[in-house]
Amino acid sequence: MKYQTILTLVLILGNKVVGMETVILREDDVEELITMEEAMNAVEEAFRLYALGKASMPPKVYLNFSKGDLRAMPAHIMGYAGIKWVNSHPSNPDIGLPTVMALMILNSPETGFPLVVMDATFLTSLRTGAAGGVAAKYLARKDSRVFGFVGCGKQAYFQFDALRRIFDIDLVKACDLRREVAEAFGEYCRKAGVDAMVADAREACKCDVLVTTTPSRRPVVKASWINKGTHINAIGADAEGKQELEIEILLKGKVVVDDIEQATHGGEINVAISKGEMRREDIHATIGEVIAGIKPGRESDEEITIFDSTGLAIQDIAVGKVVFENARKENRGIKMQFFRI
Repeated sequence: MKYQTILTLVLILGNKVVGMETVILREDDVEELITMEEAMNAVEEAFRLYALGKASMPPKVYLNFSKGDLRAMPAHIMGYAGIKWVNSHPSNPDIGLPTVMALMILNSPETGFPLVVMDATFLTSLRTGAAGGVAAKYLARKDSRVFGFVGCGKQAYFQFDALRRIFDIDLVKACDLRREVAEAFGEYCRKAGVDAMVADAREACKCDVLVTTTPSRRPVVKASWINKGTHINAIGADAEGKQELEIEILLKGKVVVDDIEQATHGGEINVAISKGEMRREDIHATIGEVIAGIKPGRESDEEITIFDSTGLAIQDIAVGKVVFENARKENRGIKMQFFRI
């Protein structure tokens, strides 16, 4: 019986088990095994498949603590099953740890065998940036040239790296509570060949595409600052009570979410929903529905569009798939045999 089991597993091809070893990929491996272009392609396809009912994604599970939380994010898509286990502890930098740390396991759906365990901290930032780029591709004006950033921390860099692959950016307006952070981000943009300036929040909002990546629990962007035709990537709100935009912006704009359930409970729209100022019916579409052609994206140069990004497990599994398959091609990673069979 033991021989038959081993023989069966060894003979399964494709993304299935080849041998009895699990691949371990560290952060350096992961960073070298996927590009932003690959991530954007994977995330776009994941959104599309999810909208077409070709993916399974149970709700996030939260463990809440006094100083932060842990989140379990499972999904089944593109021939892989998997789960990301990720924390959020805002005070961690005080003790020398990152605010967010994550691991991902990809399994074979046919056998349940763990194919790979990989660092997912970098992947979390990468897939979030990729989602912003994909959303702007479908929702922003094609001639967008001026890009405003409110919040210039780590995620702003990933958003910029994705957006510059879609648009010819003439100018970045960088706003952050810490001027030195905005200046560092501006310098990064200039090194990428894009002009940049430090601005206050109001000036940053005078743009074609606005990206907000703050952890704020009260609006940092006022409705009176937003011009017609602006597209907004609202990235920062990812938990109950978080809010970056005045509710009026949501009411007069076209709201597209990554997932309706997650967005209503923890996305940019969660406060408006909880206050009864916005209904679920006011959500125009999911980004997957727009990509799949089920619902329209931008329909005029005058409308304000908002992408409410909460971060989905399908994104994680999609980019993890790319990393694992590239690692297998290059024979990368540490191989471990966890089970006696």
